[in-house]
Amino acid sequence: MSTPADQLPPAAESSPTHQQEVTLRNPPLPSGEVLTRALLASVFVIAACGLVYELIAAAASTYLLGDSVTQFSLVIGVYLASMGIGSYLSQYVTDKIVTRFVDIELLIALVGGFSAAIMFFTFAYAGPGFRVVLYLLVVLVGIFVGLEIPLVMRILKERLGFKDLVAQVLSFDYIGALGVSIAFPLFLAPRLGLIRTAFLFGFMNAAIALWAVWLFRDRLKNAFAMGVKCVVVLAMLAAGFIWSDELTRMSEDQLYSDQIVHAESSRAQRIVITRWRDDLRLHLNGNLQFSSMDEYRYHEALVHPVLATLPGARRVLVLGGGDGMAVREILKYPQVESVTLVDLDPAMTKLFSSAEQLRKLNADALNSPKVKVENADAFVWLEQSREFFDFVVIDFPDPSNHSLGKLYTTAFYSLLKRRMAEGGMAVIQSTSPLYARKSFWCVVTTLEESGFNPTPYHTLVPSFGEWGFIAITKKDGPREYSPPAAYTVPTRFMDAKLHPALFTFPKDMERVPTVVNRLNNQALVQYFEGEWRRGGS
Repeated sequence: MSTPADQLPPAAESSPTHQQEVTLRNPPLPSGEVLTRALLASVFVIAACGLVYELIAAAASTYLLGDSVTQFSLVIGVYLASMGIGSYLSQYVTDKIVTRFVDIELLIALVGGFSAAIMFFTFAYAGPGFRVVLYLLVVLVGIFVGLEIPLVMRILKERLGFKDLVAQVLSFDYIGALGVSIAFPLFLAPRLGLIRTAFLFGFMNAAIALWAVWLFRDRLKNAFAMGVKCVVVLAMLAAGFIWSDELTRMSEDQLYSDQIVHAESSRAQRIVITRWRDDLRLHLNGNLQFSSMDEYRYHEALVHPVLATLPGARRVLVLGGGDGMAVREILKYPQVESVTLVDLDPAMTKLFSSAEQLRKLNADALNSPKVKVENADAFVWLEQSREFFDFVVIDFPDPSNHSLGKLYTTAFYSLLKRRMAEGGMAVIQSTSPLYARKSFWCVVTTLEESGFNPTPYHTLVPSFGEWGFIAITKKDGPREYSPPAAYTVPTRFMDAKLHPALFTFPKDMERVPTVVNRLNNQALVQYFEGEWRRGGS
């Protein structure tokens, strides 16, 4: 039987006669050192491509499903297991190694390149099937990536001894993974977005396939046909890359019922502003943050019941609240001399301090000379700060994942306590006591454990339903909270006559027993995810 044209020789035997026979069957590859380096460079690229698809799947599932730790853990676990399956299956690829390698690269290019678009469209058009599609994509990419590295090693083994082969291939593999793991959060996701990033790396996989065809063109009977196939795949991925914005817009148009007027991916999140008539709405990672029709109810209830009781408040800290709405309410008090706003995402504070309609909505609060904006992680910022504040507003998104859940823990509240001035107070938005009853009272329990006197209250915000807040003072402080008798600043909603209703909890929102939310248990995230998934308690 004759040997196929691109069949690579087996590992060199000790017999000189056998080595001569191998050489006669398969002439030496051209430009030995150059070819070896080219193949090792391809290992770097395909390692980067393989990891980026994993990161895209994990990030997309976090954006769309929440709970980042769970999603990343499941995606990584399934991906690694699938790679193991692919590596096992590679032993059954016994002939036409280069052809098989090219085919696998093209499969990875197509599945990985289109993966983000497929996930977003599946979520938009067939929500319940999203998880099935997500893990099917992860399994397919994992199997294909598990196949490709063993095939590269078999292609390279006639160039390198076993020790050098393993060392160099694994080195380039790990370095490629490191490079993309740094680039993904710092540049790729925020600048290109998930869909365009997937197409870019799919294009790179297809380019590696075309490069392999060119390198081994003299040993492939069907080199021209394979080259054409590579070019077709490259063209498909290039078209996807060019039309990524349109694909993103099409998927998001299905997710949001209103017209999208602004959309961007920052390092921290996906920011979308929608409009229907005069109603502007902010969505972060698909979750509604406010509607301009009733946001004043939320922000007045957040700020005024506490700040109105602090006529001596001069220094104010706002944690979260990058939209500037809470700052707008705070600046109504003439005694306030300075407001420090700490928000993780510079894209948020830039947007709400520059876009004309949004500046009008927050009364241009972020450009006030009294306001200082700090773009930092609130946990780290509190730990490093040496300032003291008379009033603190904590306006974080709901604890839908562990990175947010840490901002509701005893560890975080202990840092907060150190930054509150003598006699100072704080207020915390604390999700819905109706739809997420255990979550709300878990925050109360955690504050008590952290050395605070919490006073919970609630109000109706039509866009959200019944919403909860917690006013706090230090247990060892000189005062406890009591509602103000009147308001001295203009409001559209808040009035002292509302107080009896604000501080009274009906039976379906009364306190329930919960555990304390700590960094090492993140109980609040579990409560929150379970309650919102079930549609309330």
